[in-house]
Amino acid sequence: MSARNKILVVDDEDDIAQLIRQKFRRQIREQEFEFVFAENGLEALSKLAEHPDIDLVFSDINMPQMDGLTLLARITKDSPLLKTVIISAYGDMPNIRAAMNQGAFDFICKPFDFEDFQQTLAKAIESVNQIKRTLQAIQENDILKMYVDDSVLRFMSRKEYESSLLATENIDATILFADISGFTAISEREPPDAVIKLLNQYFDHMVKAIIAEGGYVDKFMGDAVLAVFRGDDHLYHGLRAALAVLQITRDIENPLPETLQTLPGISIGLNAGEVISGNIGSATLRRFDFTVIGDVVNTAQRLQSAAKPGQILITQETYEKTGGRFNCRQIGEMALKNKAKEVHVFEVVGEAGG
Repeated sequence: MSARNKILVVDDEDDIAQLIRQKFRRQIREQEFEFVFAENGLEALSKLAEHPDIDLVFSDINMPQMDGLTLLARITKDSPLLKTVIISAYGDMPNIRAAMNQGAFDFICKPFDFEDFQQTLAKAIESVNQIKRTLQAIQENDILKMYVDDSVLRFMSRKEYESSLLATENIDATILFADISGFTAISEREPPDAVIKLLNQYFDHMVKAIIAEGGYVDKFMGDAVLAVFRGDDHLYHGLRAALAVLQITRDIENPLPETLQTLPGISIGLNAGEVISGNIGSATLRRFDFTVIGDVVNTAQRLQSAAKPGQILITQETYEKTGGRFNCRQIGEMALKNKAKEVHVFEVVGEAGG
């Protein structure tokens, strides 16, 4: 049971509250349970409004001012996830059946059998806590979707995820690095809120173009994006996405106040080949980054660093894989950082026939 489950007991008999406090004194002292008491349905509604964190209701049926069935109907309507256990005399079966049909979780009979009361309470609390865990998981999943790409979430939901936490695989993929040119200079002279607004606006447009071609965002790195394209014809889709990123970011309107005269450009490096895919991080910290690594990834990043605003650079090996489906301009030999030999580079100008 989770700490501090709050339970509302609704009964017009004076000794009920005293008996419950006595029987559950240890749990109350250890803050396992907190009991709130009301003498009728109207007072119970007031207590529910006063204590919105109440987890469970035990309610008598026969009470003055507002009976238990009316209270149950209000609870079912206003708080459908709140569990209600009905208390009634053993011979009042018609009302007990009516309560169950209205959605009561369970019932117990008077006079109290406290062993039965404890068992019913334990069962109801477990159900309540299960609902809490489910709602928390849903909330965390919704939050996670804001930070983690959907393809990664699908991987994490596989049954073998835990056992394959440190497993890696070699895959054939296209890697795309896109960077907002001159962003450091912009961040130095513009107010922080305007900088973040611009960055998020650019990222949102870039992500739309990437997703439209079946790619996924591996990570955001400052003012850059790393995207991965896998599966059939991944190079074709990666190049189309790169061209779309350039086009869609040119069409951004009013990204900053009047202080910004021209829109930043995007420089892109793209490379295709075999990469290593898997979780990189620390098992001790239980913190991992599901990502891609390898020379193909490094080269894509170096190409992006060498690209000018509005340029898409690829290697000759990648150019030869395009099959003539894209118009490219030969740049020639280029020295890339941490590369022992110069790399023959092409600029992608557009899709052939486009």
